[in-house]
Amino acid sequence: MSTLGDGTRAVRAGLPDPEQFEPTLPGPVFAAHFHLSGEPTGPYTYGRDTNPTWTLLERAISELEAPGEDVGTTVFASGMAAVSAVLLSRARTGDVVVLPDDGYQALPLVREQLEAYGVEVRTAPTGDDGQLAVLDGAKLLWIETPSNPGLDVCDVRRLVDAAHAVGALVAVDNTLATPLGQRPLELGADFSVASDTKGMTGHGDLLLGHVTCRDPELMAGVRRWRKVVGAIPGPMEAWLAHRSLATLELRIDRQCATALTLAEALSRRPEITGLRYPGLPSDPSYPQAAAQMRRFGPVVSFVLPDRGRAERFLTALRLVDDATSFGGVRSTAERRGRWGGDAVPEGFIRFSVGAENPDDLVADVERALDTAAAGS
Repeated sequence: MSTLGDGTRAVRAGLPDPEQFEPTLPGPVFAAHFHLSGEPTGPYTYGRDTNPTWTLLERAISELEAPGEDVGTTVFASGMAAVSAVLLSRARTGDVVVLPDDGYQALPLVREQLEAYGVEVRTAPTGDDGQLAVLDGAKLLWIETPSNPGLDVCDVRRLVDAAHAVGALVAVDNTLATPLGQRPLELGADFSVASDTKGMTGHGDLLLGHVTCRDPELMAGVRRWRKVVGAIPGPMEAWLAHRSLATLELRIDRQCATALTLAEALSRRPEITGLRYPGLPSDPSYPQAAAQMRRFGPVVSFVLPDRGRAERFLTALRLVDDATSFGGVRSTAERRGRWGGDAVPEGFIRFSVGAENPDDLVADVERALDTAAAGS
């Protein structure tokens, strides 16, 4: 399938060979145990270890992450379960792990856990490849690009080469880009990790995550971690995720195109500062993003003058939900500072562009900005 287009691949990914009178995508398999006589050597033995519905989804994600290559994928109950599986299964007491200091809000919680296990954790910014400065002696480098919520981009190949030179493995959080926007394994990373709660499934109705990697031994460690901690997805969630992949290109293409249109409109607003979108040619991350990304994602960030202005803006929106996720077909936005964990101004807005008509969405945002300004 390596020569197929992204849309064709997404529609066909992970489907079993056709069987007469059987559905093209079998329904979810609900089973805690399977018939098992003699030696337990078959593919399905117990529901915490393996499940046919997971198998098809994992195959599908592998085909999207690395078309035509022999890679392995393990799905998890959430994005954080996938993140934790890589970090906590690989790090040992005395090891050095490098994290971004501007990444996903829950990463500090993982840092606390790693440090409790005697792991040294170093952090540096995503922008300007800041993590290069703290790689010496590291065993694992964690990259998040574009970063969430600041949307900085780093040079993945450069960081991978530097990390491998000092003997460190590299994991890339690819949640925002999805495999249709960026393929970390092609850029040299050892692990591609994502919260599939976001753009991969795109409907805001399930929690899921995955880890993909080429090395069977590394993948075995991740799978063992899933088994030990029981961070397994439900069959229904896995089936819904697989079904949702069929529209991945349709959703992502619409969202990315509209995100660029919105960013261009916001760039003309005098009250907007700190506008970031990696696909905007004037964005500081654009040159690097254009060199390693195929699509730039659905998230736009910007800053309004203060907290009150931001909250009035969010209240005035009619086609956008005030919610904390991103990548869904319905646009969402939030004042990110309300959580207290991100180093952002009080008026910082993270805006996730959905699949609405572009003209409608931009008009709604423009009207809400005018309303917010009038209320000052």
